[in-house]
Amino acid sequence: MKKFSIVVAGGGSTFTPGIVMMLLDNLYKFPIRKIKFYDNDEERQDTIAKACEILIREKAPDIEFLATVDPEEAFTDVDFVMAHIRVGKYAMRELDEKIPLRHGVVGQETCGPGGIAYGMRSIGGIIEIAKYMEKYSPNAWMLNYSNPAAIVAEATRRLLPNSKILNICDMPIGIEGRMAKIAGLESRKDMIVKYYGLNHFGWWSSITDKEGNDLMPKIKEHVAKFGYDTDSTGEVQHTDASWSDTYRKAKNVYAIDPTTLPNTYLKYYLFPDYVVEHSDKNYTRANEVMDGREKHVFGECRRIAEANTSQGSTLEIDEHASYIVDLARAIAYNTQERMLLIVENNGSIENFDKTAMVEIPCLVGSNGPEPLRIGDIPRFQKGLMEQQVAVEKLVVDAWIEKSYQKLWQAISLSKTVPSVKVAKEILDDLIEANREFWPELR
Repeated sequence: MKKFSIVVAGGGSTFTPGIVMMLLDNLYKFPIRKIKFYDNDEERQDTIAKACEILIREKAPDIEFLATVDPEEAFTDVDFVMAHIRVGKYAMRELDEKIPLRHGVVGQETCGPGGIAYGMRSIGGIIEIAKYMEKYSPNAWMLNYSNPAAIVAEATRRLLPNSKILNICDMPIGIEGRMAKIAGLESRKDMIVKYYGLNHFGWWSSITDKEGNDLMPKIKEHVAKFGYDTDSTGEVQHTDASWSDTYRKAKNVYAIDPTTLPNTYLKYYLFPDYVVEHSDKNYTRANEVMDGREKHVFGECRRIAEANTSQGSTLEIDEHASYIVDLARAIAYNTQERMLLIVENNGSIENFDKTAMVEIPCLVGSNGPEPLRIGDIPRFQKGLMEQQVAVEKLVVDAWIEKSYQKLWQAISLSKTVPSVKVAKEILDDLIEANREFWPELR
């Protein structure tokens, strides 16, 4: 059986150890011969890499391991690029959240002005990595789960139309895990779902079990009372207080259209006033992550490196990320697995922009994704999606054209922003904060 070579782009990420442990846990179905890390922050990557090298040595000593900041070394002889980069790291995420909040606007890493700022930083980084892949391993596939996925996907569609890039997000997977629990099933894989929307901006229109029994009534009954809150899901990643509130708030998002079940992120667009009111302007989600996951992961990695063993480690396998293996397997073995991906609409949603990057079910095989037909969508969702897709396209326009005007328009169009005046004030503050990362706008 062929063994695969992987490069993790974003080797210094707090998610990297969990992903490595998940890959090691799935070697029986996705064999690996080589794991490489690539990052442009050598010091940060080094801390993670030293611990991961020990994890790999203990669990699968035959796997070759390398951490590098040299693109040629990283991207030569790879089958898959697993990309989860964060340009500007958590320090910039903190500003993405706090600058809009100063103006009374939602401060969130992928939604509203914060997501736009992050998108403007991410486009260049993802394009650079994709070009390295094409140069050094032209047959490789990039599995991109870097945020903000919607803006990044639109940028790659436009700037690298023939690239082998698959854009995927874990948020629907997390919600589907909760839905399965509500429905009394073992796993989300026991469900067949129909879903449509944009990334972090979508709706489930049908959920059945493998026998075709409709699970929507049971799940809706729960969501109408509790949102997606369940007692405990065994999840670690999305269980901080801010996430619990997000899962509960889904009951209010659901109420506006009880014919579908919503993605939790719609909270930021449909209840921006509530979100701002319940936000701590001085201590945002970025601070939670820096004081929580970041300290824990880096502390544990240093401890493992010093002890030269992972025994007693509190690092957790990222089961949540097993969809990455499913996606790689679908490409490698032509499994035709049904997965939610972010793809060019191209008529799948018939009454929507053909060039929009939509999140819909696809059958995935060796030639990439084959999007499934959705048909027409209701006016309410269509209206919201048209506004949001315009934001995403204007951001990419702004990045390509270095246009202040287009970025001002993008922020003004976001449903989270109350006026053009406020949009301009936020934009000017974001430009100041992002001088090191954005193209110079004119």
